[in-house]
Amino acid sequence: MRLLREYTTFDKTNIVESASNDRTLSMKGVFIQAEVKNHNERVYPLNEITAAVQHVMERIEKGESVLGECDHPEELSINLDRVSHVITGMWMESNNGCGNLKVLNTPTGQIIKTLLESEVKLGVSSRGAGEVNHTGVVSGFEIVTVDIVAQPSAPSAYPKAIYESLYNMRGSNLIERIATDVAYEPNNQSARKHLAKEIVQFINELNK
Repeated sequence: MRLLREYTTFDKTNIVESASNDRTLSMKGVFIQAEVKNHNERVYPLNEITAAVQHVMERIEKGESVLGECDHPEELSINLDRVSHVITGMWMESNNGCGNLKVLNTPTGQIIKTLLESEVKLGVSSRGAGEVNHTGVVSGFEIVTVDIVAQPSAPSAYPKAIYESLYNMRGSNLIERIATDVAYEPNNQSARKHLAKEIVQFINELNK
């Protein structure tokens, strides 16, 4: 079995903000597609996607929390210190595996919320395991989770830069510290504005 990660562009993932008083943010849309060759030159048969989506649905129905992360790690296991959201549902629509996810009030969840509220375009990326034959067809596929990623048109560059800057500099990174403060005080508008300012400044530095 090998780690398989597939990106879905932001234009296929609709951002939906709930009407609740706590301003919970969610993302709803296509999480993974079947019967099409993706940019990784892999093809997921419909029966593989259907079975994988069904398995996620069963996990949720049993009461399991299917947690996802802000950007992609290099392993299949879930890192609790990087969790930003929880998958609340998955289903099939034609050849598409679709789903809902809710952004959590964690430090990385606060980063996601600030990006969305600043109208930054985000996408999703499934993380799973399976076998790939010489023609690129996937078998034995299992979805572990779905992560939130930066605009997936350049998945090997921009998201990786964010990942390294936010997590390889633990304890000294200003954005992470502010996000942690906001997670503990979600109604602190001053801290939220400071977080937004630092994230925008960080993204501008990446683009130089």
